[in-house]
Formats: sequence, C-alpha cells, structure tokens
Amino acid sequence: MNIDEWENRIIDYIDGNLEGEGRIALEQELAKREAVFHLYQQYLVVIEAMDRSRELEPSTRLKASFEKTIKEEMLRKPEGKVISIQPVFFRAAAAIALVVSGVAIGFWITKNQQQQQEMLALRKEVEATKDLMQSMLQNEGSASQRLQGVTVALQMEKADDDVVNALVKAMNEDANSNVRLAALDALSKFQAEPAVRKALVKSLSTQKDPIVQIALIQLMVRMKEKGVVKELERLVEDDQNMKAVKDEAYKGLLKLS
Repeated sequence: MNIDEWENRIIDYIDGNLEGEGRIALEQELAKREAVFHLYQQYLVVIEAMDRSRELEPSTRLKASFEKTIKEEMLRKPEGKVISIQPVFFRAAAAIALVVSGVAIGFWITKNQQQQQEMLALRKEVEATKDLMQSMLQNEGSASQRLQGVTVALQMEKADDDVVNALVKAMNEDANSNVRLAALDALSKFQAEPAVRKALVKSLSTQKDPIVQIALIQLMVRMKEKGVVKELERLVEDDQNMKAVKDEAYKGLLKLS
C-alpha cells in the first residue's frame, strides 16, 4: 500500500474510528515508516486545529445574550443619535478573546508535542526490543539465549515483518526443538496477521520436527485452517512419519473436513 492509500486510515485512526486489524496495521506502519508517520503528524495537526476552532465558537446562548444586550441599549437611546460603545469595551473584549485563544492554542501545542514525544519514545522502545530479540536469536552457541529471544517476542503486543520473519526462521531452522516450539508458540499469538497465518500453513509442509509438527497441526485445527487438509492427508499417508504425527494429522482431518 502506497503512502496516499494510508490517508483515509490515518483520518479514521485520529477520529477513533479505526479498529481491529486495520488499527494494528496502521500502528505497525507508523512505527516503521517515516513517511506514514509524517503524514499522520500533518493530519493530526490539521484535525486537532479544526476541532479546537469548533470548541472556541461562542455558544448559541451566549450569542443571543449579546444581541439582546445590544438591542436593549439601542432602545434606550433617542432616535437619530448614534450609539457609541466605549473603546474600553472593545479593548476588554479583545483582551478576553486573546487570553482564551492563547490558552487554547498553548494547550493544543503542548498536547501535540507530548503526543509526538510519546510516539517517538514508543518507536524507540519497539526498535530496542526488536534488536534485543534478534541478537538473542542469532546466538548460535546458546540455545538458552535463543529461547530467551523468543520470550522477548512473546511479550510484544504487535509484530512487524522483521519480528515475524525472525520467529518463522527460528521455527523452521533452529537446531533445538524447544526453541522451534517456543517460536511456534510466539507466532500463534499473532495468528490473526495474514503473513503469520501464511507462514504457519507453509511450515506444515516443510517441518520435520515431530514435536513441532504435532503442535502445528493442533494450531491449524484451532485456527480452523482448511487450507491444510491436503497436507494432513499427505502426513497420514506417509509411512516415514511417526505414528503420533500421523494420528494427530488424522484427528485434524476429521475436525477440518
């Protein structure tokens, strides 16, 4: 999706109308793409300015009261005379308007700066967490370190492409079964993401670790993923597979067919 196609989602997000997968996708995009984040800032400034201007509009009751006061003042004056409103009145009204506007604008600027700082801090935290996770997962000499790397991923609320790819690689290629199984568990947390779902389905056709195979089959059943039916049939018919794997695949077929 190019930058222009994010505009409507950004507007809905700022208005609080973006939910579910769309909200998650946008937040991930804000965290990793500078151009989208910059567009978000621009719309945030414009929309909040519009909202603030609406809040500063005088109420209908206030307008009516002001007009009534003017009319009463005019009725008290003889015809043919010009009504003179003292300059002090104008200066006082202008001063009040300036104070109200200044307070409102100052509040809006402070709030906007605070939101930008919070977003920047969040992005830095996400990047630091990702770097820590990937560093641990790349420690080929220590399975316990790689396992801790997967644990870091489990603590994340959202997973971008870098996190997903690192977990998929660990699930499919790590030499340690516990690490592979933990990576699968972490991926299952993000199973609603299309990229994660696709990677899990693909892994079932290439996975050779019986423990992970069984866990994958169980996850596919919980996800009600009918796209693995043919692969389950292949696992059942392949005599080289362990009996436990074939039995689990057969149970999966009964539940998904």
